[in-house]
Amino acid sequence: MGAAMERFMDLSELMPPEPLERILGELPGVRPGDFLHVRLHREPLLAYPLLEQAGFRWHTDIDDTNGVEVYIWRDGDRLAEDAMPARRT
Repeated sequence: MGAAMERFMDLSELMPPEPLERILGELPGVRPGDFLHVRLHREPLLAYPLLEQAGFRWHTDIDDTNGVEVYIWRDGDRLAEDAMPARRT
């Protein structure tokens, strides 16, 4: 299998429900090894159950300076999960 690929989307300027619609629209194109890196102005709480139902996992970093960064990958995709930036604690 090849290297993991980050697919970055800056949705921080969009108003709901457009960020959710854009994220959900990208999911079918996430191949093994790929992950979405999404920048938002607030946490996408409504997206989490939909991501889970679609077979995806996520990690969310919330930062007062940069807003919200969400990393989304297919459940069980270790290549994508290992390629993501270190998680903040």
